[in-house]
Amino acid sequence: MIRIGIDVGGTNTDAVIMDGTTVIAGVKAGTTADVMTGVVNALQKVLAASGLDASAVDVVMIGTTHFTNAVVQRRDLAQTAAVRLGLPATASLPPMVDWPEDLKQTIGNHGYLAHGGNEFDGRIISPLDEAELLGIAADIKAKGINSIAITSVFSPVSSDFEKQAGEIFAKALPGAHITLSSEIGRIGLLERENAAIMNACLRDLSAHVIEAFRKAITETGIKGRFYLTQNDGTLMDAAFAEKFPVLTFASGPTNSMRGAAFLSGVADAIVVDIGGTTSDVGSLHKGFPRQATVAVEVGGVRTNFRMPDVFSIGLGGGSHVVETDKGITVGPTSVGYRIVTEALIFGGTTLTTSDVIVAAGRAELGDRSKVAHLTADFIARTQDKITSMLEDCVERSRLSPDPLPVIVVGGGSILVDGPIGGLEVIKPNHFAVANAVGAAIAQVSGEVDRVYSLAEIGRDEALNDAKQRATDAAVAAGALRETVAIVDVEDVPLAYLPGNATRVRVKAVGELHVG
Repeated sequence: MIRIGIDVGGTNTDAVIMDGTTVIAGVKAGTTADVMTGVVNALQKVLAASGLDASAVDVVMIGTTHFTNAVVQRRDLAQTAAVRLGLPATASLPPMVDWPEDLKQTIGNHGYLAHGGNEFDGRIISPLDEAELLGIAADIKAKGINSIAITSVFSPVSSDFEKQAGEIFAKALPGAHITLSSEIGRIGLLERENAAIMNACLRDLSAHVIEAFRKAITETGIKGRFYLTQNDGTLMDAAFAEKFPVLTFASGPTNSMRGAAFLSGVADAIVVDIGGTTSDVGSLHKGFPRQATVAVEVGGVRTNFRMPDVFSIGLGGGSHVVETDKGITVGPTSVGYRIVTEALIFGGTTLTTSDVIVAAGRAELGDRSKVAHLTADFIARTQDKITSMLEDCVERSRLSPDPLPVIVVGGGSILVDGPIGGLEVIKPNHFAVANAVGAAIAQVSGEVDRVYSLAEIGRDEALNDAKQRATDAAVAAGALRETVAIVDVEDVPLAYLPGNATRVRVKAVGELHVG
């Protein structure tokens, strides 16, 4: 199977073509302001480098930061109605209660409370009131809102109320984008509701972006299927991504980590992905990024859908290097994709980390004579500063004293030379385009997060049920059933709930079914 992986970063848009597990060609094209031009350029460049015809490509996988950036920058977000089913419970904490004020106002701060919801064991808090929901629908229509997020108390245990409410709204407001929280988040009402609202406010943008990606792919003559990568290192088809744009958050660092594992052949390691602007650091476990176990903030909002446990620092190949009376500062500002015009080695006027590495003789890039004035002492102190920043990152990612290797990938990895914090450093072949490789090799996943009462069902029975549900979810998402394997199982007793309640989370992963 011939597949193309693309990763759209802040500085570069990377693309690779793979035949099965072999990388045929990998290229970098500058990310453009409109993004699409950069994607078309990367596709044309990688096809030319491989010598393959566009018609030979079976699948295209794209990782994008579009939707994360929209939330962080508070742009292109739709007015959204947040409807919560749970009265008389939960009234003291209305929807979006913990959101930053500016983001809340950007999407209109339209919150509604209605009857419905379940206890943890599925018992009903109060019955659904259709007349109440139709009243809310009339108000939403009067305000001209087209995106609705529906959240019900304990809906991952029983999603019936959300589905019924969704049908009522779909009938009353034809064409409205409706997001159900049970399809996105985990147990934990406010965080799950936040994730659903965030998804709903991105639905207009997702339709526009995914259509633009489709056009970019068609423009290059590729007729193969098109997928986007999710933040757990797996794939979703374009139609699913259009419905759940929030699942692309943090897919860039995830792709890099999956690509690092694939290219190095190492399944358990710390990965440092150094781009032009930032370095993303996280841990690999069995070839997949370790998932965050706590609520993750996106744009100042707490969410609880799956996210990799990755953190970023402002260190990249384009980071500014400044000397002050307090010493040398590296980053967090960066020239980003303008490095080819603004860095000293390319005739610009900004001193960057890449200039220092070239001056040190550790990379062949640009015109070395333009950094000949940098002193040996300055170069050494800058390199020490870079090393110390990376050592701090790696130390934060370690969960045990065991000496895990450090896999360094990304275009900015010329900044690394030698061990980090005494740990072995691996730079695999094609390290500069590891993120695009991660996109190209992505598999398909299914996940389940439920609370079981072990007083009614045994632990083994509960685990088997959750594994079966996760497997079915992976197959429904496009995985070949015979390749599906369970990669993560977690069961946590909930001591504060009656009935010997246990929360079970299971993740299944399989190969993409192309046919």
